[in-house]
Amino acid sequence: MTNWLISGIGGGLGREIAQAALARGDKVFGTSRGQARCEAFEALAPGRAFAQVLDFAEAGAPARVVAAAEEKLGQIDRLVNNAGFGLIGAIEEVSLEEARALFDVNLFGAIAMIQAVLPAMRARRAGQIVNITSVSGLAPWAGTALYGASKYALECIGQTLAQEVGPMGIKVTNVAPGGMRTDFAGGSLKIAAKDIPDYEETAHFAKRSLTEGQGKEKGDPVRAAQAILAALDEAQPPMHLLLGSDALHYAEGQMDTLRAEMTRWESYSRSIAFPEAADA
Repeated sequence: MTNWLISGIGGGLGREIAQAALARGDKVFGTSRGQARCEAFEALAPGRAFAQVLDFAEAGAPARVVAAAEEKLGQIDRLVNNAGFGLIGAIEEVSLEEARALFDVNLFGAIAMIQAVLPAMRARRAGQIVNITSVSGLAPWAGTALYGASKYALECIGQTLAQEVGPMGIKVTNVAPGGMRTDFAGGSLKIAAKDIPDYEETAHFAKRSLTEGQGKEKGDPVRAAQAILAALDEAQPPMHLLLGSDALHYAEGQMDTLRAEMTRWESYSRSIAFPEAADA
C-alpha cells in the first residue's frame, strides 16, 4: 500500500490520480480550494481518503498540510504537485499581479510542498516526488507565456531536485501532459484583464484554441492517471513522462528546432573562446 499526498484533488487529473490510487487500496491525503470538495473526496473511501483545504497564498499553509498528512498517513510515500491553473494573455497584457498570483500556486506552492516533505523522505532514504508540468513548459506558444514560464520553472526544479536527492533514494518524475478533457480550459483558466487588439492574430489564438476546443481534447484523464501510476511503480520510473500524442508532437518539434538552430549557429557559439582554448 502506498501513501499519497496530492494537491488539487477537486477535479481534473489530480482527482483521477487520487481515485486510481484509492481503487487499488492505497491511502490518499488530498488538498483542494473548497471544503465541499474535500468532504466529497473523503466520502469516496472513508478511512483511506483524507482531504484538507489548502490556500497557497496563506503563509505556512503547505507545511501545515504536510504535517496533517503525515499524521493521518503515518508517512508520505509519494507527493504529487498537481494544483495549478492556466493564464492566457500576451506578455504585454498580463499584469505583474496576475503573473505573481499564477507563480504563487504553480511554482512557489509546489516548491513549498517539496521542501515540507523532504525531511521525512531524507530520513527514510525513500520517497517519490511527482510534478505535473505541461508540454507548454517544453514547447512554448504565443499567448501562454506566463503559464508556460511557470511550468518551465517547475521542469527545472524537478530535474535539479532529481540530481540533489537521487543519491538519497528519492525519485523525481516530471509529468508533462498535452490537452486533456478536464476543466483546465474552463474554470481553471484565467484570461488577462488587459486586451490589446494588435495581438488578435498571435497571442489571442491561444484563448480561441483552448476555449473552443474544450471538451474535444484527445487526452483522457482516466487513462492518463493509469499511465502515471504504472510509470511510478516501475523499478526505475522516468524523469520525464510526456502524456498524449500532442505532447510528443510539440516537444519533438521544439527539440528539432533547437537542434537545427544549434547546428546552424555552431560556428558563432564556438567563436567566443580565447585562442588557447579554441580547440577545447
